[in-house]
Amino acid sequence: MAVTETIDRRYGRSPNRKRRDRWWLIGAALAFVAVFTAWVFWAGWDNDQADLEATDTAYNIVDAHHVEITFTLNTSTARPVTCAVQALNEDFAIVGWRIVSFPATETRVTTHSEMIRTTEPSNTGLISSCWLS
Repeated sequence: MAVTETIDRRYGRSPNRKRRDRWWLIGAALAFVAVFTAWVFWAGWDNDQADLEATDTAYNIVDAHHVEITFTLNTSTARPVTCAVQALNEDFAIVGWRIVSFPATETRVTTHSEMIRTTEPSNTGLISSCWLS
């Protein structure tokens, strides 16, 4: 028996082990491809929310207890939208909150302005989230 064969046997290196390691690597690669493909389909499946885009355009602090928020909605026509708008203080705590519903319109992009009452002085107003209703 050659010295290299003795060393290979001592440290567990054999043709069978190389073949087994190769199959484990191929199996892991196939599992990764399957999981990645499933994630791509899952992430791209919700096409309805892709039709909605809400953008903050301005806010105006009217007084210590009111803030006016202006924003645009970009959505497909004939779909009503509901948005949650909020006012924050300097510590980023929510000091005003309101849920507002908008009916379906003929135009794709609409501009809206909402007044929110606050419990204390705010320093900003913005959209928290919007969804198709």
